[in-house]
Amino acid sequence: MRRVVWLVLAGLCVFAIVAFVMIQFMPQPVKPFDYMIAGSVATIAALLVVFLGVATRDKSSNIFFKRRKK
Repeated sequence: MRRVVWLVLAGLCVFAIVAFVMIQFMPQPVKPFDYMIAGSVATIAALLVVFLGVATRDKSSNIFFKRRKK
């Protein structure tokens, strides 16, 4: 349970940081489309962090492939 909370907090922090940085570096005036682009990139970055956190959870098992019994 603690790991899930840390993954959610990490995803939220990454989302907020990426969105803030993108909006700060966009040329003024900022239009609604610019906010959509910043939110989309921030969402991709946050999902990547959560995916990597889940994918590296257990180093002993392979989460992408399972061996079939013969």
